[in-house]
Amino acid sequence: MALNIVVCMKQVPDTTEVRINPETNTLIRDGVDSIINPFDTYAIEEAVRLCERVEGSKTTILSMGPPQVESSLKDALSVGADEVVLLSDREFAGADTWATSYTLAAAMKKLKPDLIITGKQAIDGDTAQVGPGIAVHLDMPQVCYVSKIREINDEVAIVERLLEDGHEVVEVKLPAVLTVVKEINEPRLPSLKGKMKAKKTAVTVWTNDDLDTDPECLGLTGSPTQVSKIFSPPKRGGGEMIDGENAQEKAETVVAKLKELQVI
Repeated sequence: MALNIVVCMKQVPDTTEVRINPETNTLIRDGVDSIINPFDTYAIEEAVRLCERVEGSKTTILSMGPPQVESSLKDALSVGADEVVLLSDREFAGADTWATSYTLAAAMKKLKPDLIITGKQAIDGDTAQVGPGIAVHLDMPQVCYVSKIREINDEVAIVERLLEDGHEVVEVKLPAVLTVVKEINEPRLPSLKGKMKAKKTAVTVWTNDDLDTDPECLGLTGSPTQVSKIFSPPKRGGGEMIDGENAQEKAETVVAKLKELQVI
């Protein structure tokens, strides 16, 4: 048994000081360092570990974005990934989570994976929608918030998923999509051998001409949701302490102030 594993990876800004282009409502990436989305590093590590467990298996990292994403794909190679593919085309630009998952799913049809792994979400969006979206577009079963892969063969995987009040054990038929949480492993650091491999390995770049897609489903045109406005909320001022002899008096003071502000 050998597994063909594909990991979806996103490159995100390495900063908390996010700047927004007021005309396009998109992130300004110029002058900002980029990194692999932290949650995706756990997906990459888990795929590499599975390849170490299951002889003959292969991990391919798939990403979508501008040419600069190649640097992050090289980082993925340095920690053990076998191949990397970048989807890069102006027609993909401005995609929301639906259009992004559609495009990634189109690439999956060429890669024909047994298992797709993604991080639970991206830190620059926090929607957690792309992984499940890929599963929907491919009509594959999915398990989200996976914290452990107990067993896996060429037919099924038995996994644990993290819930608010504990864990749930799920058996899922392959091919399937898993989104993983950080509790699943501890990502390794790149080795010297891995860095040398990354330097020598070419990044495969696919444009829309390489995929079987509907142009109306791509990029900004194919996005059902669009950002009309984005802004940083104003900083809050200091709070006000309410004095009073007892709880009843304090409550009456609060109600009076809320009426004054026309909140109630």
